[in-house]
Amino acid sequence: MNNVSSRAAAGRLLREYKTAQKDKNEHVSIAPVTESDLFHWVGYIRGAEGTSYEGGEWKIDINVHPLYPLFPPEIKFVTAMCHPNVDWKDGTICLDILKGQWSPAFTLYSACMAIVALLSEPEPDSPYNVDIANVMRLKDHEAADSLVRYFTYKYAMQ
Repeated sequence: MNNVSSRAAAGRLLREYKTAQKDKNEHVSIAPVTESDLFHWVGYIRGAEGTSYEGGEWKIDINVHPLYPLFPPEIKFVTAMCHPNVDWKDGTICLDILKGQWSPAFTLYSACMAIVALLSEPEPDSPYNVDIANVMRLKDHEAADSLVRYFTYKYAMQ
């Protein structure tokens, strides 16, 4: 790892941390786990009103590549999440901007906001969780909503 690149990444992450502290949002909160390690963050995603995820709060783990922002962060759900684009076992998220569509113009915060948007607009045709994806593909909205609300209540409401 290039020390200059790592310092540049740390500088950017420090700026993002300061911005995250100032810009409060009802759906996303993120911060470094410790102020001495800007490459490992923790965050919380809250379900939007009017969605099946309303009232839930999910912990996420954010690991930042040493060459950030040239490489995307690795963001995973820690709290169990019932969503077609989230792996039930390990919390991996199937989202294009966390993979090949990443751009240095994105920030950790904007990546988290994209995850919030994904909760409202799931993509059941590229699932990590095939069970809920199949229910959604069958257009059984009542069953999908009930399943998501049940898991939201069970795992994401304290």
